[in-house]
Amino acid sequence: MDNEKGLLIVLSGPSGVGKGTVRKKIFDDPSTSYKYSISMTTREMRVGEVDGVDYFFKSKAEFEELIKQDQFIEYAEYVGNYYGTPVQYVKDTMDQGYDVFLEIEVEGAKQVRKKFPDALFIFLAPPSLDHLRERLIGRGTESDEKIQSRVKEARNEVEMMNLYDYVVVNDEVDLAKQRIQSIVEAEHLKRERIEARYRKMILEAKK
Repeated sequence: MDNEKGLLIVLSGPSGVGKGTVRKKIFDDPSTSYKYSISMTTREMRVGEVDGVDYFFKSKAEFEELIKQDQFIEYAEYVGNYYGTPVQYVKDTMDQGYDVFLEIEVEGAKQVRKKFPDALFIFLAPPSLDHLRERLIGRGTESDEKIQSRVKEARNEVEMMNLYDYVVVNDEVDLAKQRIQSIVEAEHLKRERIEARYRKMILEAKK
């Protein structure tokens, strides 16, 4: 590892678009060197889970104290438990030179943009809303009413594409994975990042 600071890669998109599937495909690739962002939660630790590996487990009081201290990039309450992305873990991992990968909902991405405006924001989009509806139906886990609600929400989220740097259409999982990896590689070659590294080298050479 060199001393170049890592990127924060934010992947988000509508519910049912396949974010988790694409993320798993990326991390199953042995060449992947990204670090997956570990969330913090107040839910009970399940059998086989390890603190600091699966989640950072905290009490509700501890979590709420961290909220007061503005220690989360984003957080939400779901079924009586808090879930959030801790700022310090992400910063420390990026400072070590690793790219941090964060898979998140669109609302959460808006919160991340405020704290990490320089992050790389990638919107995973369905080939069409009809395709998304078929995917949700194929899950077989939700009512027609819930599916209609999710498709309506997806329409609103697609209209928020302007918050992102890149849009990747998830027509095929393998292709979506390759596109995301190519975007990250290109981002590392941006003139601003290379120039900053060379300026540092020149300054050090003058000492």
